[in-house]
Amino acid sequence: MDRLKCTTSNCKHNLYDHCTSNTITMSNKASCETKIKRAGGELEQTFEELETVAESLKNAPDFVGCDFDCIYNIEDKCSASAILLCDTWFNTKCKTKIKK
Repeated sequence: MDRLKCTTSNCKHNLYDHCTSNTITMSNKASCETKIKRAGGELEQTFEELETVAESLKNAPDFVGCDFDCIYNIEDKCSASAILLCDTWFNTKCKTKIKK
């Protein structure tokens, strides 16, 4: 995986739209199961980003596991070179998914 952009506004792993988790798991409905809400919500995420230098972040997670019926899903692993995760009303979903 070359790039992963996550625009979730309240996740412990998200800094500067970058996921800091080494492994991400997507459900059979293409929602991110790795998301962990911050105790202080969006405000805590903003403070964390102010204290972190964006250039110090690594490229992307090493592994994106996926149970969704998607053309990029090869043996329960995402094979896309880049993916986008965005907040919806109830969870964070993969917007790169293309159903088979």
